[in-house]
Amino acid sequence: MSESQNIQWFPGHMTKTKRQIQASLKLVDAVAEIIDARIPVSSRNPDLNRLIQNKPRVILLNKCDMANATATKMWIDHFAKQGITAIAVDCKSGRGLNKFPSAVNQVLSERIERLKSKGMVNPVMRIMIVGIPNVGKSSFINRISKQNRAKVEDRPGVTRGNQWFTISKNLEMLDTPGVLWPKFDDKLVGEHLAFTGAVKDQVVDIELLAVRLLDFLKKSIWIMPILMSCSE
Repeated sequence: MSESQNIQWFPGHMTKTKRQIQASLKLVDAVAEIIDARIPVSSRNPDLNRLIQNKPRVILLNKCDMANATATKMWIDHFAKQGITAIAVDCKSGRGLNKFPSAVNQVLSERIERLKSKGMVNPVMRIMIVGIPNVGKSSFINRISKQNRAKVEDRPGVTRGNQWFTISKNLEMLDTPGVLWPKFDDKLVGEHLAFTGAVKDQVVDIELLAVRLLDFLKKSIWIMPILMSCSE
């Protein structure tokens, strides 16, 4: 097996993004955290988790069409045990996004009821979209709003500033740039992010990365049958 490479990528604008997210949290009612269903651990930014803290949250396991369905269901159950609502989606095709409004209503049910008790009918809910680069935030915005309003490219770091979108008369969303964290302590995390396009190609050895991906896929052929049998 080839040796893993030490991958790190944290351009300066990501520090600014973290500050913007922290400053904007007080403007929103909840956070939609988009992660990659293929790498649900590696694609969760620990810094975002610390920033968000107790703000109501919905996790979207995006690109579920390319992930193992059994493993994705296990992750949804895992988050549920932590009190976090999670849904499997494919933001490009729109698969699973019909569950998003009910998920938002679930995590914000107490706030919505409080506002209604004060006479506010159909109060506007504001949701912040967060996640690592190239995880599908802009695709999500475009699908949920049924318009191509957010710039989408197959490379990380396209979105560079916060942007508000009115989705419906009672739903607004704040799109934020993708952000990583300053140092990947685990080399495998950096590799998984590079495998899925969350890290800029220019900072990695592409040929070595391809060999490592083949090693990973070969190992997965043996792991997945065990995983599926454990879920039965």
